[in-house]
Amino acid sequence: MKQRLAIVEGYRSPFCKAGTTFKTIQADGLGAVIVRELMARSALNYNEIDEVIMGNVAQPGHAANIARVIALQGGFGPETIAHTVNRNCASGMEAITTAANKIFAGEIEIAVVGGAESMSQIPLLFNAKMSELLLSLAAQKTLLGRLKLLSAFRPAYLKPVIGIELGLTDPVCGLNMGETAELLSREFAIGRAEQDAFALLSHQRASQAQSAGLFAKEIIPVAVAPDYKTIADQDNGPRAQQTLAALGSLRPYFDRLAGSVTVGNSCPITDGAVAFTVMAEASAKQRGLQPLGYLRDYSYAGLEGARMGLGPAYSTSVLLKKTGLAMDDFDLIELNEAFAVQVLANERAFASDQFAQKYLRRDKALGAIDRDKLNVNGGAIALGHPVGATGGRLVLTLLHELRRRGLQRGLATLCIGGGQGASLVLEVE
Repeated sequence: MKQRLAIVEGYRSPFCKAGTTFKTIQADGLGAVIVRELMARSALNYNEIDEVIMGNVAQPGHAANIARVIALQGGFGPETIAHTVNRNCASGMEAITTAANKIFAGEIEIAVVGGAESMSQIPLLFNAKMSELLLSLAAQKTLLGRLKLLSAFRPAYLKPVIGIELGLTDPVCGLNMGETAELLSREFAIGRAEQDAFALLSHQRASQAQSAGLFAKEIIPVAVAPDYKTIADQDNGPRAQQTLAALGSLRPYFDRLAGSVTVGNSCPITDGAVAFTVMAEASAKQRGLQPLGYLRDYSYAGLEGARMGLGPAYSTSVLLKKTGLAMDDFDLIELNEAFAVQVLANERAFASDQFAQKYLRRDKALGAIDRDKLNVNGGAIALGHPVGATGGRLVLTLLHELRRRGLQRGLATLCIGGGQGASLVLEVE
């Protein structure tokens, strides 16, 4: 990019496991709370925002173009345009990079961007037989005809299609995300013990950061529906008392006979939302603003869906070629923890000359990932992964930690279901 995108300010909700604190709140409602609070705390007025761009994956049926619904519920007037983006797990990043493209193309000047997801609210669906029966009943005009149709009903018709399972399965390669993780465990010979040890580290780091109040600057407390008497102000995933013994007691979930991926060394399904105000660096300076940080550049890349977990290696390879940066140029790295094995596989891939030559069209490895720079405050195994919001959370957490440590540059990267990767260069002053 010819100039940097200023990420002026940003906030998120607590990330809460699906079926817990936010189970009654729809994604648009959660997103609207964060957008409204963002604008309340902002130096910018509503009428200065040209567009709202939000990432979302599950696309709730009641809120088509959920970004528009979030904008209106979040306090914007009907004249403010809004649109929704969906790049699966990178949707929160896609919102930021889409805004950057529109800003630098001269289409808009200032945007509110982010992502929201309620994985609690992803519905159960009727199966084909039940759907056909209900449609036929609706079309039948006589009582006798309806009774005849109902006589064909069988209890098996009530077996639901689980929406979240459907959404987490790649329709092209036919594997769900956990099964792709099992493939990486075999490809890179990553055993159960190594995965559990990484999961434990995620919980330890996240719990320590939470206890030290390091997430307080990025989290907006949310009053919980329906009575609004309870205030959620912390992520509820980190387990300070997590142990290797407890992790080791869990059975493999995706390959029950010979697998190594469990619910303990995978990220939990989660509800959450995040939002930012963004503009060109020059615009921020003209206004006398002090941005949280800057987007210097970004890249997306594609790969086989069955190996989707390696997306960060592919997209970071493109990014390094594009920018001339090296891995040693990054002071901190946020790499989304969809699965422990997926992060470990990327560590191996980044450091491997053979992998670079075979898959990345490079002579040498990208460069080793320093574990002391990686997910220093824990990751999605502990914090959770609300798919439409996670990309934004990585950006937010990374910028805050760079500022706290007095560092300059970070890499935010994640794998994307279906076989893509996203990588962003972020900087602070």
